[in-house]
Amino acid sequence: MEIQEILSKVDHTLLAPAATWEEIKAICEDGVRYHTASVCIPASYVKQAKETFGDALTVCTVIGFPNGYSTTAVKCCETADAVENGADEIDMVINIGWLKDKRYGALLDEINAVKKACGGKLLKVIIETCLLTDEEKIRMCEIVSGSDADFIKTSTGFSKGGATAHDIELFAAHMKNGKKIKAAGGIGSLEDAENFLRLGASRLGTSRIVKIVKERS
Repeated sequence: MEIQEILSKVDHTLLAPAATWEEIKAICEDGVRYHTASVCIPASYVKQAKETFGDALTVCTVIGFPNGYSTTAVKCCETADAVENGADEIDMVINIGWLKDKRYGALLDEINAVKKACGGKLLKVIIETCLLTDEEKIRMCEIVSGSDADFIKTSTGFSKGGATAHDIELFAAHMKNGKKIKAAGGIGSLEDAENFLRLGASRLGTSRIVKIVKERS
């Protein structure tokens, strides 16, 4: 697989709590230079990034991050604010406790409410696979497949594990209705990236792939 093809699937990510504007600006510049699918940055930097880079850069941000247990109203408010500030894509974290409680209708309603707040922008649903059983992962595939969201996403990268080949294979076998897959967390090599794409992912959330390409050039 060509390196540029891999880069075109990468959401180039910096979500560290102590990230500064200079660091955010640097990954935005890399996103433009290497033609990544997007940059994924904290909501507090979305407006500055869009004002600086405009339409040259697709900006993604995160909602309910990283724990997912804020209320639906708060997630919708975060989403509407991010979109108003120029966010092109939204990655939301589900309420994992609701999944454990089998509150499937509440999960679906929340996903659809956040999608409505997106105002037509792309929505990816983070389910934090490292905290779930396979049965729960399959249930979330069914919920996201039946929702208005666009993607299911493995991980925040802030819990005890990230994307695995097993999870992407599981998603690929159970996602329906044209919904897509994003692998995120722990993607540390071009080989990892290529493998996840071959298994069925359409996007990769990672900070490392661009760094590897820069080191090779």
